[in-house]
Amino acid sequence: MPVSPYRPRNPGHDYYGRGVYLVTLVVSGRQPLLSSFAAEIGREERLDPTPLGEAVLQSWQQTPAIQATHGNRVEVHASVCMPDHFHGVIEVLEPMPWSLGDIIQAFKATCTARWQAMQGLPSSSNRPISVDCQRPDAPAWLRTKALVHHTEGALVRNLSHKQRQEFYALVGRSQRPLFDDNYDDTVCLDERHRTAMIAYVDDNPRRALLRRRLPDVMRRCLHVRIGERSYGAFGNLFLLRWARKVQVQCHRRHPVSRLPYETTADYAAEHDRWLSAILAGQTVIVTPGISRGEQLMKNECLAKGYPFIHLQDQPIGPYWKPERSRFDACANGSLLILAPWDLDAMGDVAGVPSDSSYSRFHNLNTLAKEICSFEGEARILRD
Repeated sequence: MPVSPYRPRNPGHDYYGRGVYLVTLVVSGRQPLLSSFAAEIGREERLDPTPLGEAVLQSWQQTPAIQATHGNRVEVHASVCMPDHFHGVIEVLEPMPWSLGDIIQAFKATCTARWQAMQGLPSSSNRPISVDCQRPDAPAWLRTKALVHHTEGALVRNLSHKQRQEFYALVGRSQRPLFDDNYDDTVCLDERHRTAMIAYVDDNPRRALLRRRLPDVMRRCLHVRIGERSYGAFGNLFLLRWARKVQVQCHRRHPVSRLPYETTADYAAEHDRWLSAILAGQTVIVTPGISRGEQLMKNECLAKGYPFIHLQDQPIGPYWKPERSRFDACANGSLLILAPWDLDAMGDVAGVPSDSSYSRFHNLNTLAKEICSFEGEARILRD
């Protein structure tokens, strides 16, 4: 069994048992090697796999047959090569002697070997490191390790992560693996989630094309300063400049009747007020969409294309993307998603810990109120 140089995304999960996973692999250095944007005259732009991308997709389809020889029963579903990363959905059909990490590592090694063969190079994963031990610029550990294991031919794949990085720096980019050492996996929760995973993979080229065509309304910023706070942002930042911003905040229960707030006449009256403001123009709704009443207004904004600033507690990192409904709203220019970086640092609410859902609900609504009163210029600190 191979040794997996990865840390599982969900440490408590059984990666030897049955399951369905959305796997993402990133090309080393984020180089756009797997696909490219192309268009014929008079036709819309499209995303086409490169010859290397075709080889990666073919290797993915061959994974079940290869793994069957090791006693691992898996099935692969949707897959796509984006310019600098790969998405694939894989299903483990029965408990295995290998872990998911071992299987993905074997797939990555196959892709690297095919990439290097296309360049006329030998596979680096099976390269005996002893061939480089005599180089004057080789680190001391390499000379020692290679000489000690010279007779059995110590291999690159047996090195630690740090040693591999030093080795690749020594021998050059051509000997590096095609993909980064680690990868991301999302564990499927149920059949609905499985369908969403496959739809996400199939929809990736369209999303990439939209981001390419509409950079102003599909912008991802890691740090945007709004007033005194820093946010991650995705979408149409111009919505922050709109003349009027209206907060939607609803508690779960009516303060007097204790009925679900969204079922009361007070909610209906507030909804009419919000809708009138939107239809009057130059008004953007601001809400975290946590309580049921807030969720209803959030969903109405997404469905009807109303201008909307959505506050979320999930961070927006370099590769984060929203799900389809919010992604399409961003593409329409009607949505800006904001994620405060220091939400839990805002403190407890009524003695309830700051990382609880109760305190986050109140703190996100505090931020919504701040944004509604914000009249300055947002400063982009880092894209």
